[in-house]
Amino acid sequence: MTIAIQRHPNPPAPPTKDFGFGQIFTPHIFKLDYREGSWRSPRIEPYGPITLDPSCKVFHYGQEIFEGMKAYKNPRDGSVHMFRPDKNIRRFNVSCGRMCMPPVDEALFLEALELLIDLDRAWVPVSPEALYIRPTMIATQRGLGVKASTEYQFFIIVGPVGSYFARGIS
Repeated sequence: MTIAIQRHPNPPAPPTKDFGFGQIFTPHIFKLDYREGSWRSPRIEPYGPITLDPSCKVFHYGQEIFEGMKAYKNPRDGSVHMFRPDKNIRRFNVSCGRMCMPPVDEALFLEALELLIDLDRAWVPVSPEALYIRPTMIATQRGLGVKASTEYQFFIIVGPVGSYFARGIS
């Protein structure tokens, strides 16, 4: 699958300090939809709210998973590296199986991570800070009834972070 990219038309400048943890996000998000038994429409688009029907299964039955990852800037050459993305991707897909959710193709998952991070490369802070990566999948099928959803959205958001323990959890 080809990942479509829609660049933010007027992205904000990346912050230079006081990142906190999980409060600041880059101008782009990766999204992938699951319908009719297959994944479709892989895309990077401007970061913004997600609109969902109030009866979506994620709200009523808690069918949602997430993973946490980080990327770091190499101080010698400025290159950006993720820490063990293959392990996080596998763990995410194990969680999919446990939650009766469809796994995400590992190659597509990694490509999405690489493209998203490269697109927002200016947001990767200097070590010891990092770029936090939050892949998430939610059940988006409308309707009540206790059974696994047949529709999902997988998305990845990223943002610069300071130390998780520096000032406590906010």
